[in-house]
Amino acid sequence: MPNWEPNDAADVPRPVSALDVFADGRAERVNDLSPTPQDGAAYRWLHFDMRDPSLKAWMTAHLPHIPALAMLQTETRPRSNMFHDGLLINLRAINLNAGEEEDDMVSLRMWMTGTLLVTARFRRLFSIEELRTRLLEGHAPANPGALVAQICHGLTNRIEEVSLRLEDQADGLEDGLLDDGTVDANELAATRRKAIRLRRHIIPSRDAMHVLASPEVSQIAEQESALLRESANRMDRSVEEIVAVGDRLTAVADQLDALSAARIGRNSYVLSIVAAIFLPLGFLTGLFGMNVGGLPWSDWDSGFLALSGVMALIGVGLYVLFRAKKWF
Repeated sequence: MPNWEPNDAADVPRPVSALDVFADGRAERVNDLSPTPQDGAAYRWLHFDMRDPSLKAWMTAHLPHIPALAMLQTETRPRSNMFHDGLLINLRAINLNAGEEEDDMVSLRMWMTGTLLVTARFRRLFSIEELRTRLLEGHAPANPGALVAQICHGLTNRIEEVSLRLEDQADGLEDGLLDDGTVDANELAATRRKAIRLRRHIIPSRDAMHVLASPEVSQIAEQESALLRESANRMDRSVEEIVAVGDRLTAVADQLDALSAARIGRNSYVLSIVAAIFLPLGFLTGLFGMNVGGLPWSDWDSGFLALSGVMALIGVGLYVLFRAKKWF
């Protein structure tokens, strides 16, 4: 739940949480939105809801121009960029909100300096809430870089869980195809769409994490870089799993199409054989069905039986001929 006390100033945003973190691991709620932590605090963490109408004015006033514009964009792409003494970070997180799709991922925007971390999102992020609880319990990271590393760690955990579930779904679809040759087409389409959307957002997030973990990013200490490298490596594995799932589902769809085409071809072939046998028989029935004089056997009491016998012989003869030529 938000920890912000009501404020009468209309132009001051209402953060989801505002914490000052101390070197001993304590975290205290604060009621001012100054980017500078109180005396004795190691850094300040301000977490905002992007839907707050007052947030734009605050970011414009307290953040550098380019990071403020980047944080306020409606559409963002995962990235990690250095600006002067700070880091601008955009990542994607799994959407665990009730009634929403996991692959409709949530954008998390971050601005980090040596004494400040500003984070913002449009929708609720459970990993951020869990991390805030840990901070209030006295387990706060020592610096903003360590906090960013833990945020990335939490996001990666949830992405791994989703990628493993996606892999299980692909296993189930493959097993259904191998066992009885049937697959739920709706489930197959939904799973393929989910894999495509996840891959679209997770690959740039992975690349952004690799940039964060690189030695060129001086704002991240070596210890935090190690955790970020581990998160990036796990993200690599998740990306590989999601890409593999997409390829496997494409193979399932291709095999399903092949089975369907074979079934249609087989049915069409049988119908063609039947039509070939009955074509001459239909000609005879049409010929003898003409209401004109001079038709043979029209005055013979056994004419119908004779014609039926001739037609039966023709049908049997055609059947034997087709079998002899191995046409079926």
